[in-house]
Parts: sequence; C-alpha cells; structure tokens
Amino acid sequence: MNRTLLAAAIALALLAGCKKEGATDALKEAAAAALEKAADAKPGQADGAAAAGPAKAGDFDISTIPLSTVPLGDFPYITLPEGYVGNGDAETKRIARFPFWVKGKAHWVEGRFHLVNVYPEKEGDYNPYELRRNLEALIAQMGGVKVSEEQIPYDTIKSWGDEITMGFLKGLGDIYNVPVHTYVVRRDDGNIWVHFAQDTAQGGIIVGQEKAFVATARLLPASEMKKQLDAAGKVALQVNFATDKTEVLADSLPQIEQVAELLKSDGALKLAINGHTDNTGDAAHNQQLSEGRAKAVVALLTAKGIDAARLTAAGFGSTQPVADNGTQEGKAKNRRVELVKQ
Repeated sequence: MNRTLLAAAIALALLAGCKKEGATDALKEAAAAALEKAADAKPGQADGAAAAGPAKAGDFDISTIPLSTVPLGDFPYITLPEGYVGNGDAETKRIARFPFWVKGKAHWVEGRFHLVNVYPEKEGDYNPYELRRNLEALIAQMGGVKVSEEQIPYDTIKSWGDEITMGFLKGLGDIYNVPVHTYVVRRDDGNIWVHFAQDTAQGGIIVGQEKAFVATARLLPASEMKKQLDAAGKVALQVNFATDKTEVLADSLPQIEQVAELLKSDGALKLAINGHTDNTGDAAHNQQLSEGRAKAVVALLTAKGIDAARLTAAGFGSTQPVADNGTQEGKAKNRRVELVKQ
C-alpha cells in the first residue's frame, strides 16, 4: 500500500472516530481531504509526483518558449530591487561560456555575461522570497519564463573546473547547497538566460545573452612586426586567451608562430613580452593575470626553439591603457601583448 492509500485508510478510521468521539471540524476536513486525494491519485503514482514523472535530461526545447519582442534597453536589462545592492562592482564578460542548468542537464551558452552578488543594504534584511519575486516579475516583464528549479549534482559542478567555479564566482551563488533557478527570454537578437541561486543571506545572479564569437586577434606577419619594431620599438598583438586564464587559444597560435619566425630571422633581436589587460575586475588579479599571460607566450616561443635568454616577461595589468576602457572596443584594444625591442 502506498502512502496515499495508507492516508485514505487512516482517513476512513478518523471519520468513523469523528462520529463516536465528537472530533473537531478541522480533523474531519483533514480526513475528507485525504480521501479526495486518494480518489484522484492514479495507480502506481507516488505521493507528490507529477503524472508525467520526473523531467528527463534534454527535454528542454527553447523553441517552445514564446518569442519576446519587448523593448529592453541596454544589457544586462535587470536592476536590483529597493533595499538590495551588489557586492562591489558587477562583473561583465564580453565573451565567455556558461552552463545554464535545465531539467538535469547543462545548456552551454556562449555570449556576453553580467555577474553580480546580491546583498541587503542593511545587514540582516535579506529576504529570499522578496528578491525572488522581484526577479521573476522583472523577467516576466521582459517576456521570459522560468524553465528550471533544481539542485545541481556536486560532481557535475566540480567537473566544470575553474572555468566556471572560479571564472563565474561572482554571480554563481551557493550552488553546492541550494537549488538553481533558471530563466529564459527568447529573443531574435540573442536569447537571454538568467541563473539565480540564493541562500538566506545572499544571492548570485548571472545574466547571459547568446552571441556568436567574433575573433578580434588579427594575424600580424613577421615582416610587419619587424617594420613596427624598427619604427617605434614596440608592436602590439591581439592574442586570444581562455577566459580569465593564461592559456593561449588555438586561433592565436599562428600569431605566436610569426613571432618565432621574426626572432629566428634576426638572431640578435631580444624582446620583452609584456602583458596588458582592460580594467574589468580586481586590479591585483589583473596584474597577476597579465604576468601569467606574458609568461605563457614566452613558454610557447621557447618551445619553438627560441633561446630563453633573448626573452623577458612582465605584466602591467590595466595600468597602461591605449584606448578608452569605457567602451567594449577600447577594452579589446587594451587586452594585448606587446613586444618591446631590447
């Protein structure tokens, strides 16, 4: 006998007892409700289970979501409700990827992202229900819907590695211990995804909008690099790295090959490899990241047979911008590797 039928049997006994012992009306109502539930339950259906059973991974089809044409303004389209603030500056990623969790499966989205940790203005005033209702009302105004509310398995989270657990730390929320709420706004100009995870003291929000990757690194041949080095003593290269990491992406390896060719063609040439970032994020982190990226370029060059004594590596973080960090175009120019003639 399942729990529903057991409850029905108990209900019958309760009703019988009600007549004999003058039980309260509330008890009678509870017993009657149990009987009604038993009558409605389908054979073999467990208590609290949907008739269709649990959702299966991969069931989600974004084409079933209504298309939103609501005017939205500027990315990231959301604001925090009264009484709530972000913990420091929100973080923006011009291009990255993130696994939005829907129906037991990660849906990897590539595009631009906005990350924010949410706290109450007054300590102790955090209200999870209030914040969630405000966020859901805003998403509804955008023409979006909630598509998932689930706990992500711990092993799955760890398998994503530092790219996610550290690269999206601001905005991720306590996904190890609380369910993740996922929302989607389907748009012709790029679907908008929202990840929301909160506990009783703070929340994390990640807004991502799908956007195809456009390579910004342009191959500069060895001959052109030599001209600029001879004329100005330095040359800037747009080298693509993994998000928030020092790994040079495959599409920039041909550029590193050209630097190696330059050094091989002039055995007396010595270069300083200097890394630079834009001003997004923490200054100390950017300094460390720029140094690591410069060293990564040196390592690739020495692996191609260039004597390490001809190369030095240094990082300058965001302290030496060459363009306006207030625009995405300017930020892209500031994220660079410079070769400086020694």
